[in-house]
Amino acid sequence: MRLDVNLLDYALIAIYFATVLAIGIAARNRISSSLDFFLAGRGLPAWITGLAFVSANLGAIEILGMAANGAQYGAMTVHYYWIGAVPAMVFLGIVMMPFYYRSKVRSVPEFLRKRFNGATQLLNALTFAVAQILIAGVNLYALALVMELLLGWPLPVSVVVSALIVLAYITLGGLSSAIYNEVLQFFVILAGLIPLTVLGLIKVGGVSGLADKIRQSPLGEPGLHTWTDTAGQNPMQAHWIGIVFGLGFVLSFGYWTTNFAEIQRALSARNTNAARLTPIVAAFPKIFIPLVTVLPGMIALVLFSDLGKGQAYNYSIPLLMGDLLPNGVLGVAVTGLLASFMAGMAANISGFNTVFANDIWAAHIRPGQEDRHYLRVGRIATVAGVALGVGTAFIAAGYSNIMNYLQALFSFFNAPLFATFILGLFWRRMTPWAGFWGLLSGTAAAFASYLLYKAGVLNFGTELNASFWGAGTAFAVDILVSVVVTLVTTEKPVEELRGLVWGLSAVDLEDDALAGDRKWYRSPVVLGVGAVVLAAAMYGVIL
Repeated sequence: MRLDVNLLDYALIAIYFATVLAIGIAARNRISSSLDFFLAGRGLPAWITGLAFVSANLGAIEILGMAANGAQYGAMTVHYYWIGAVPAMVFLGIVMMPFYYRSKVRSVPEFLRKRFNGATQLLNALTFAVAQILIAGVNLYALALVMELLLGWPLPVSVVVSALIVLAYITLGGLSSAIYNEVLQFFVILAGLIPLTVLGLIKVGGVSGLADKIRQSPLGEPGLHTWTDTAGQNPMQAHWIGIVFGLGFVLSFGYWTTNFAEIQRALSARNTNAARLTPIVAAFPKIFIPLVTVLPGMIALVLFSDLGKGQAYNYSIPLLMGDLLPNGVLGVAVTGLLASFMAGMAANISGFNTVFANDIWAAHIRPGQEDRHYLRVGRIATVAGVALGVGTAFIAAGYSNIMNYLQALFSFFNAPLFATFILGLFWRRMTPWAGFWGLLSGTAAAFASYLLYKAGVLNFGTELNASFWGAGTAFAVDILVSVVVTLVTTEKPVEELRGLVWGLSAVDLEDDALAGDRKWYRSPVVLGVGAVVLAAAMYGVIL
């Protein structure tokens, strides 16, 4: 599987790494406060934060994970985009970003402290920190896997080298460095994956040729459909109820509306309208990402007969690169893979350092220190986060399909958080301790569901379907416990909830609109509805 990489390919990779570090050095000159380091000074336009938003998610989860899903489950994988991402991203922009942005919080846990109490903040901060380290390990493992398989670097060396590069530019320039690199990485990733998809389609005889070969593969005819077989047998063994409720509602909204690694990009926007537009701008490219992730996975399935048998599904993209790409284009593709994994890990680490510094250290360990103290803590947390990510990279090695691992993590941490958040946002009566106990019980329920599945007590068919039902269980348990605890505990005074609950606006809210914000093409509602309609229309192609 080793690629025939020549001097030209190595030169392209070296130029990319040099550019990444140069951006980090340039961004360092703009860091004068903790706000600059953690939120880029809140001065970026929507198109930059929007591209960074989608690029931050375009890591190992998208590239290796979704290609692996495409090979294992076929066309049903697009559910992760068209129902599992776009509606939630639009909801985040239209409904939730005004609460996040106008409350002037630096993180999601800090918002939970204002809405509920310090205990809820600390619980969410700790679970978020653990999740980001585990997910950073996935990105590091995927990056090292590519270097080992394609370039011949030993896995431990690849992990450490990759980690040091990400560490350098995040420590130097903070979120500004991460965001500007993510914009660059977005275009580099596409430059690497588009030729791979085009050449793959040519080799299998175009779209019709791919469809014919899929019908003859282990997936069969169901591998070409999205909704047709979801009341019976399908490659994912998922019922439409699990897809709609577990993935389309709980997992999707839980991830996109509460995951600070993504929301941090929107919080760095220059005003409320730009913050609202950030996830909506990101939704449009997100609709078409399956063409360069899921589709190559399906192509790999029909080209390599031992995929999923002798070769893990995670190798779909590397196998295609070795088989299809000439030198030069190969260098661009390898660079695109490296860029995607670095973007994903950078998002995890920049989210981790912000939450650790603000929601654990400043809020509960050393409050009231000078701003430069927290800036220093943030940089130390960056180093620690990368080091821990190196350790967790090898956990991901135990999964043939890393998407199964990632979805399990999301069901543990994001699904119950969404239940707590959405109930607290729309139900002013919900009490501070209801937030804490609901979140804790929902997280425990998700773990219990997964452990029972692994022990064979519950049969969900596949790991992904187990994650769908685990997320739904976590959501339901969180809501139930929150309601019960609310009925026996004391609610917060109304004045403390202004700007944090639907229908209670802050009395001192200032209008931060800029010239041109009222034009229709800058309207979050108009663009958001357009994104949802376009995503729904895409289903018409492969119903």
